Formats: sequence, C-alpha cells, structure tokens
Amino acid sequence: MPEGDILKRTARSLDRALTGSVLVRAELRWPSAASVDLTGTTVIGTESYGKHVFTRFDDGRSLHTHLRMDGSWQIARTGSAGSSARGPFVRAVLASTDWTAVGDRLGMLDVVATRDEHTLIAHLGPDVLGDAFPTAGLPVALERFADRGSTPVAEVLLDQTVVAGLGTIYMAESLFVRRLWPWTAGRDVADPASLLMTARVLMERSVVAQHPTATGDDRRGLTTWVHGRLRQPCRRCGTPVAVGQARAAPMQRPVFYCPGCQGPARVSRRA
Repeated sequence: MPEGDILKRTARSLDRALTGSVLVRAELRWPSAASVDLTGTTVIGTESYGKHVFTRFDDGRSLHTHLRMDGSWQIARTGSAGSSARGPFVRAVLASTDWTAVGDRLGMLDVVATRDEHTLIAHLGPDVLGDAFPTAGLPVALERFADRGSTPVAEVLLDQTVVAGLGTIYMAESLFVRRLWPWTAGRDVADPASLLMTARVLMERSVVAQHPTATGDDRRGLTTWVHGRLRQPCRRCGTPVAVGQARAAPMQRPVFYCPGCQGPARVSRRA
C-alpha cells in the first residue's frame, strides 16, 4: 500500500495541476457518488493526511480518496491519449482545459462538505508528514505509543491511530536506522520520539526525491536499507536480511530486518 510520502507527492501533483482551475469534466465512477456533479466548480487545493487525499472545491465540497493497495492518480494533458480515461478501473476524472487527473483503481471515494473532512480521519493519529508534527503532533503520537504497552514496536508503527502515514517500508527502514528489533515491546523502546522523527526524516527525503519510480525501487529493495532485500547482505554489517511478520492473519504484514544490527540483544529498556 502506498505510504504517506507517496500520498504527499500525489497531493502535490494534483494541487499543481488543478488548483485555481474550473473543472470542465468531472466523472465519479463510484456507486455512492455517481450522481455527484462537480463540473463548473473551481479547485481550491489538494492536501494529504496520512494515506488520505482531499481535493477541495469552491462550493464547499471536498473529494476524499484513498489509494488502498493498487490505486493511483495520474496527470495528463487534456486532449492527450492519457486523458481519455477509458480504462475499466478508472474511478474518477477531474479535468480543466489544460490538465486531466485520472484516479485509477482507487480504494475509497467520498464527497463530503469540506467542513466535515475531519469526520473521515478523526480516528487517525497525527500525520507524520504534517507541518505541525514536530510540535503539536509528536506529543499526541507519543502518548498513544505509550498506551500500546507490550505491543511489538513494528505493529505500533503500523497502527494508523498512533501515527498516520507509516506502512511496511518506513516501519522497517526506521527500525533499522535506530537498530531496533521489530518485536521489541513498545514500552521497552528507549527513545520513541527519535524513532518517530527518524520515520519522518526518511519519508521527507522521499517526498522531495526526483526519481519518479521511487516507490517501485523501494519495494524491490534498490534504494532501501532492508525492505524488500530478503537474503541480501545488510548494507551496514553484511548479515543476510531476514523477514518476519507483524500482526496476525489476515492482517499480517512483512517485516524486513537485519538479525545482526537489530537482534533482540540490542533492546534497551527505558529507565
């Protein structure tokens, strides 16, 4: 599933392409929104929150989308082949005279009053990439982190009610950078603030990356420390990278880690 960095980049692409433009074409191929007409509205901006995207219009409505596992938003010149949006899995089309945004295989779609956006994300923790995360968001995330007690730290990081936007890639990468065994009890993590800020820094680097296929590279292990690098030598110590599991079936997630750099012996309980 795309993580917060990809959603941040997606929102920025939509924002650059459509903000300030009047929609000349608006199609929502979604059962609960099929009758909604956004044609003629002006796009006033697009922002992400964790793994959610909100595109806002001047009539007080917002389009909320979530990519789930396979979704994407693609931008094409209006009138080009890419703007035709004829694919069987296209779920949304937003077009100005210049640019067309095509939402393919979207996993979630709602149209709500902009003032009610919070009702869709109220259950989530602070957005790890939010501007206010280092100040207002981090204390909230740390309080929720502490509430998880004996839950393995890998699972705490994946819990969107603790912090929004993290997934399997940056969970694994952050734990590697901090040399933490993924099954350390959350209460035994000596410095959870540094762990969460490490995740933020790693994701921020991806947001500003110019490589358009960074997500694919991450999943293949070409640009990561451990994620997607099963049995390949650790870039730090040379030990073959291993993979374990977080959560029980059917919600299980892979956890890539280095047994040499992140073994259980490295766990240090908070004083």
